[in-house]
Amino acid sequence: MHWESEPKRKACAVNTQSFSDIREGVRRLCAQFPGEYWQKCDRTRSYPAEFVQRLTDEGWLSILIPERYGGYGLGIGAACAVMEEIHRSGCNGGAAHAQMYVMGTLLKHGSEEQKEKYLPGIARGALRLQAFGVTEPGSGTDTTRIKTFAKRDGDVYRVSGQKIWISRAEHSDLMILLVRTTAREEVSKPSDGMSVLLVDMRQAVGNGLTIRPIRTMLNHATTELFFDDLEVPVENRLGEEGKGFRYILSGMNAERILIASECIGDARFFIDKAVAYANEREVFGRTIATNQGVQFPIARAQVQTHAAALAVNDAAELYDADEPCGSEANMAKLLASEASWAAADTCVQTHGGFGFAEEFDVERKFRETRLYQVAPISTNLILSHVGTHVLGMPKSF
Repeated sequence: MHWESEPKRKACAVNTQSFSDIREGVRRLCAQFPGEYWQKCDRTRSYPAEFVQRLTDEGWLSILIPERYGGYGLGIGAACAVMEEIHRSGCNGGAAHAQMYVMGTLLKHGSEEQKEKYLPGIARGALRLQAFGVTEPGSGTDTTRIKTFAKRDGDVYRVSGQKIWISRAEHSDLMILLVRTTAREEVSKPSDGMSVLLVDMRQAVGNGLTIRPIRTMLNHATTELFFDDLEVPVENRLGEEGKGFRYILSGMNAERILIASECIGDARFFIDKAVAYANEREVFGRTIATNQGVQFPIARAQVQTHAAALAVNDAAELYDADEPCGSEANMAKLLASEASWAAADTCVQTHGGFGFAEEFDVERKFRETRLYQVAPISTNLILSHVGTHVLGMPKSF
């Protein structure tokens, strides 16, 4: 495949002509995985392995990997186009999106030897990089308080601790893992003393790593991880010891932008569904779309989605230009997640009782998009970030 990237101002979800060849290709793929496929996965809580394999085989998950390692060397704007179209088509990118956003940590902070070792295999699908180990039961989004500790012992680190809400751990060969290598009370800044390790899950499971699945209200393959003296080679550390928090932020910014693009896709899915149903459903001798009480909420959802898409586009441009984008990524994620949730609620209301029926796919997507009010960072934490880092107000915690 060959893709012509357009100017950066068209990089993401706002203009549907942006990366039109990518969007068309993703839509073709998604058309082969209709609602019945996702309904079955949802009922059985099974991982959509066939869908992820097709994404891998067609190269969509290697879109950020430079060409010299076997990828396509495009920016996060192109990745946004992929994820938006997956979600607008009624599919779910949550089974595979981590391979894109954790890539930033390896690409930006891994050594050349590490890139040569792992990226070609990831690009061709021989290796899966789908797990991102940061959150812990006792720290939540207060990342500086993580307690999973990696003690240096010659040529290896010995890792002990616990992680939670780590999705796709059972379906990944590699994991980006944030650990402490110096205790929080022994560093001058709380964000110091953390390091990033690249864990080979194939060797780790049963040798110091235990994975426990967590059943949730949606099919998201999330787990809890327990580390008990797990050995990780020192050569698997990304960047310098003690500077991992800064490294992980690049992955977090990419995560927020890409998930925001998924929310835009979800919102457009709900709007498309609501419009189609409202134009077809007749009550009292006319279509319900004729009624302003039905029409106006859908129109408002469209306005919210358009505005949120502009914010996602802005954040993606900054990220691709290697400019600071933490605030923009957070604001884009907040706006997009709220737009998708508003569109979801409107879509259910438009469908009435049929919105609760499995066969319409609305209730499944309704549950899926609700997650993004909470993860990967909650709305209140984003507002706190904006209040203190953008507006200069005092910290509230």
